[in-house]
Amino acid sequence: DIIIAAIVFLFGIIVSKFLEFSNIELINNVAVINNIELIIFLIAYYIIGRNIVKKAVKNILSGQVFDENFLMSIATIGAFLVGEYPEGVAVMLFYQVGELFQSYAVEKSRNSITELMDIYPEYANRKEGEVITQIDPDEAEIGDIIVIKPGEKVPLDCKVIKGSTSLDTKALTGEALPREIEVGDTLISGCININGVVEAEVMKEFGESTVSKILDLVENASSKKAEAENFITKFAKYYTPIVVICAVALAIIPSLIVGDWETWIYRALSFLVISCPCALVISIPLSFFGGLGGASKCGVLVKGSNYLEGLANAEIAVFDKTGTLTQGTFN
Repeated sequence: DIIIAAIVFLFGIIVSKFLEFSNIELINNVAVINNIELIIFLIAYYIIGRNIVKKAVKNILSGQVFDENFLMSIATIGAFLVGEYPEGVAVMLFYQVGELFQSYAVEKSRNSITELMDIYPEYANRKEGEVITQIDPDEAEIGDIIVIKPGEKVPLDCKVIKGSTSLDTKALTGEALPREIEVGDTLISGCININGVVEAEVMKEFGESTVSKILDLVENASSKKAEAENFITKFAKYYTPIVVICAVALAIIPSLIVGDWETWIYRALSFLVISCPCALVISIPLSFFGGLGGASKCGVLVKGSNYLEGLANAEIAVFDKTGTLTQGTFN
């Protein structure tokens, strides 16, 4: 949509310049020129701005009036009303480009976190009598008997009732040395069975298992907000309506005193766009989320942005694994 809108926008600029300097008598008619420009820029605006306007209307109907969608919509629609068609499209176009970069950064960080925690078990081998059935881990119940073969992830928290093996636990504990498992030992989900076949009794449902809780922790890491994020959320709640009130005052009061409504309405709309807090509101959470993703890319899982902020004040770090600092590996 951004590329198509940009092409239509540039086409509109070229057409408007052509019509402006054309010597054809028919095209010199101002009304004709305005109508042609309006149609082209309306097409561009629809392509790039329809989702923003739709969100603004939806939020207004749900009682959430003052947000960046509302500000962008009212400012750009106002630009069309005062005849500044290119400005209306350009503002929405630049905003969407910024949103695109934001989405790219968030997705890249999320992928980094997902790659770090590649511990999700895709299936479980449930044994009923002598029949082994491959099921989704969610379908397993407490007391079920599951078979874990070499190379498979432990799908649920369980207790070994038959067999022995070595377990790779480093994805969860950081311990590189395999853990020897025998009958009676407890297995935590997310670990990898290295060599032996074992049968185990399910002790917890998948939703309560270790791997499920860890994945939930990772997915919701951004919900644990730092103080800076909480502040900016409260700030935007009061700042946005104040900006709207100031813009309305800027449009009405000077116009009543000195006249020239079009000029002051245009200035009020410009004030709305300039004062939109979207960059401020987005940048701080995005910085923390990018930090979480960047840390995970280096193999470090941070449980939330509040912990990331706390690291800025840390003076002493204590590690319980030798080689972590000297070699960069968990031993």
